[in-house]
Amino acid sequence: MIDKKLEAALNEQINAEFYSAYLYLSMSAYLDTINYAGFANWMLVQFQEEQFHAKKMFDYLIERGGNVTLTEIAAPPVKWDGPISVFQATLDHERMVTKRINDLVYLARDERDNAVEVFLQWFVSEQVEEEDTAETLLGQLKIAESSPHALLMLDRELATRVFTPPVK
Repeated sequence: MIDKKLEAALNEQINAEFYSAYLYLSMSAYLDTINYAGFANWMLVQFQEEQFHAKKMFDYLIERGGNVTLTEIAAPPVKWDGPISVFQATLDHERMVTKRINDLVYLARDERDNAVEVFLQWFVSEQVEEEDTAETLLGQLKIAESSPHALLMLDRELATRVFTPPVK
């Protein structure tokens, strides 16, 4: 049976992961409305990844004998100031998620729950990738900002991204 503090913290993170999915879906809609279908596709894949993350924690909590408590998901923003603003918000959000995951690891250590700590290491590694990707795309957008051709090429490149669920 999982410790009640860890159960509550994992439930909070499940909600945070669903919020992340909701945020990226909102970003996808916004990008579609300003005619960046490739960027919108990239965000749609992010939406799917975040749902996967939430479900992975959901399943783990049940496996450990905990209770899943789904709560209200806050409404995400619906407008930004263009693709650079969207990807800056993405990077900022991923950095916040990294902090949350790290805090969960520290709590698992404090509660001496090695199984939760080991489980969370997948998310620690995932966050390194998430931040790196967001930072790289933001940098590319800043380089391409003054070139419509470069923006179009980047948009087309991001249109090819597909969601492939990671091996559990």
